[in-house]
Amino acid sequence: MTDQINISLVIPLLDEAESLPELHSWIKRVMNENSFSYEVIFIDDGSKDNSWQIIENLSKTDPSVKGIKFQRNYGKSAALQCGFEACKGDVVITMDADLQDSPDEIPELYRMITEDDFDVVSGWKKKRYDPITKTIPTKLYNWAARRITGIYLHDFNCGLKAYKKAVVKSIEVYGDMHRYIPPLAKYAGFTKIGEKVVIHQARKYGRTKFGLNRFLNGPLDLMTVAFMGKFGKKPMHFFGAMGLLMFIIGFGFALYLGIDKVFIDRSSRLIAQRTEFYIALTAMIIGSQFFLAGFIAEMIGRSSATRNQYLIEQRINSDELGN
Repeated sequence: MTDQINISLVIPLLDEAESLPELHSWIKRVMNENSFSYEVIFIDDGSKDNSWQIIENLSKTDPSVKGIKFQRNYGKSAALQCGFEACKGDVVITMDADLQDSPDEIPELYRMITEDDFDVVSGWKKKRYDPITKTIPTKLYNWAARRITGIYLHDFNCGLKAYKKAVVKSIEVYGDMHRYIPPLAKYAGFTKIGEKVVIHQARKYGRTKFGLNRFLNGPLDLMTVAFMGKFGKKPMHFFGAMGLLMFIIGFGFALYLGIDKVFIDRSSRLIAQRTEFYIALTAMIIGSQFFLAGFIAEMIGRSSATRNQYLIEQRINSDELGN
């Protein structure tokens, strides 16, 4: 291997012992045919089979193979984050270990990053071999993600993606955020996001590791990504606006009731006996709570260690700045 690594392959896995030797041989063939310098980082997410033993054996015969083993299962996002922290390649490509993602896509993904200057290239499994219980929710998630993030990708959840090294070193993936790495990249300032139709193959070994919890976690994570991207550094802009709107609505109702009672219909029933009074009271209370939530969020943000951490793309004479 040369000191300069063209491609880092980050591959999270869970109980994929049967597919690992075949996947490694496939990757090695593609890399050698294209004369890429590369590293393959397998992240064992708490496998119960002999996946780790196979990774150890592969690393003995191929120095490009590296491995990280979790003590227990932490999830795909944690595995990707560890892989991103460890990778050294100029282009970082993620893929699944179940042989459903084709390593033959690697050269074109690499070209789109290095020559077309995309920051992120996301795979699009246009023809899928998944069951309908997985494809229909995926279509709904992709539609919602496009509307909320403004990134018009067909397949946010495709595991086969390529990134500039700067992208993966600038974002943090946690929870189940692996579904929404393109929005994380966009909110970090990497806006050149492309898409490539990729081959999707039927699962050859084992079974899928994703359960019904993805139906709930997916939309919640999407809302988190959208909120943190837009208001992570300025939560009061969201909570304050919502609080002001609710308080104005409540105060408007209260003012209307007061004017109506004093100047228009003095013989009418008491204000406290009218439905509008409780609408006004509830709206003002909710508005005040939004304000308090905004202030608390701002106070937490001021004490955060990352409050003044910003992504800097380039510097000129940086050693002289601030002197």
